[in-house]
Amino acid sequence: MSRQFADHICDMLSPLGPVTARAMFGGYGIYLDGLMFGLIAWDTLFLKADDTNRPLFEEAGSGPFKPWEDKPVLMPYWEVPADIMEEGAELCRWGRAAFDAALRTRKPKRSRKG
Repeated sequence: MSRQFADHICDMLSPLGPVTARAMFGGYGIYLDGLMFGLIAWDTLFLKADDTNRPLFEEAGSGPFKPWEDKPVLMPYWEVPADIMEEGAELCRWGRAAFDAALRTRKPKRSRKG
């Protein structure tokens, strides 16, 4: 897994704000404001999708992240098409939609009152 690729993705998405990459499970989580909205696995970028922005991915012919070939587990992150990866402004549009999806689906923090 390439740290250089992760840094490149962060640079491309920097118009959204301070995007960072954190190593995790042999890949990277992509974060903005402490919220994960993307991941990199096998030097491929996947962005968070929900019912609102999933049609973007479906129309582009992308599929969801499948961490294991032999298990039917799918995650709510979808592969970013190669042509989107080459266009900075368009990648930022997709990244913003993914961040918005992450905001919509984030779990509320539990209170520590006891």
